[in-house]
Amino acid sequence: MSKVSQSAGSPQSGAPQSNDVYNIVLLVVDILVLIAKFWYAIAEAIVGLFRPPPLEEVRGKVVLITGTGHGMGKQMALQYAQLGATILCWDVNEQTNNQTVKEIQAKGGKAFGYVCNVTKRDELIELAQKVRKEHGFVSVVVNNAGIMPCHPLLEHTENEIRLMYDINVVSHYWIIQAFLPDMIERNEGSIVALSSCAGLFGLVNLVPYCGTKFAVRGYMAALAEELRRKNPQNNIKLTTIFPYMIDTGLCKNPRYRFPNLFKLIAPDVAAASIIEAQRQGLEEASIPRHFVSVEKVGRLIPRKAMRLVNDFLDTGVDTDKQ
Repeated sequence: MSKVSQSAGSPQSGAPQSNDVYNIVLLVVDILVLIAKFWYAIAEAIVGLFRPPPLEEVRGKVVLITGTGHGMGKQMALQYAQLGATILCWDVNEQTNNQTVKEIQAKGGKAFGYVCNVTKRDELIELAQKVRKEHGFVSVVVNNAGIMPCHPLLEHTENEIRLMYDINVVSHYWIIQAFLPDMIERNEGSIVALSSCAGLFGLVNLVPYCGTKFAVRGYMAALAEELRRKNPQNNIKLTTIFPYMIDTGLCKNPRYRFPNLFKLIAPDVAAASIIEAQRQGLEEASIPRHFVSVEKVGRLIPRKAMRLVNDFLDTGVDTDKQ
């Protein structure tokens, strides 16, 4: 009986060993495939440095931009219109927003102005429904509206900090929730979010502002992963922009030891760079472009050593309170 039992049990005892061998082989294959894809992606990125991707056509598409009453928002609206896009201008200031619309129309472009307080979720969602009915699919959404009070953290009021987060971060969620479902359904579209170089480096007199801009970088990176996991063939482009100090009036008291290296950037130059990044489908782009790379290299350097460099350059923003 014992021999029969052993003979009957022998195939079963071999099954786990076969499964183990199969799993090991499968793991080795997965690792080899990973290595091959990894180095292919590295090579593709290197080639991309010398051969930028072609620019996406925006002619005939609908582009929505917040904060179009002045500064970079206005410049982006003007330049997208010159490329043949239909521009939906959203701003809380009706007068300056209408002026942007009139300038576009005077040059033969298509633009429509809407008064929008991006901190009011219900109003924003209602307006989003309205513009979709009036203009159809919104291909490009640019979350540009923002404020930048500049003074030490302990001098910020509660209302000031809350408003900064509501405009610079929270409103982005409401706008994305309003327009992303259509993009997912069609598997196309672009979302651009304005962070800042203050979302790459911590700066004095900008503690809450830096917090909002780091938040933009974080949620855009997480959203990109979420879309990729839900659909490996995802074709929705997310672009996070990190501008240096732009000459729009937000940065009231810039400070730099070497003006030729760190001078303010003209709004039209910044707008052109943002539009190019969106049309190239870049995930991240700084203005100037090399600042993102500088930030990545800086994180490899010991913090104390990097602070010595920062102190030497002496670049930042002084308080706007007298």
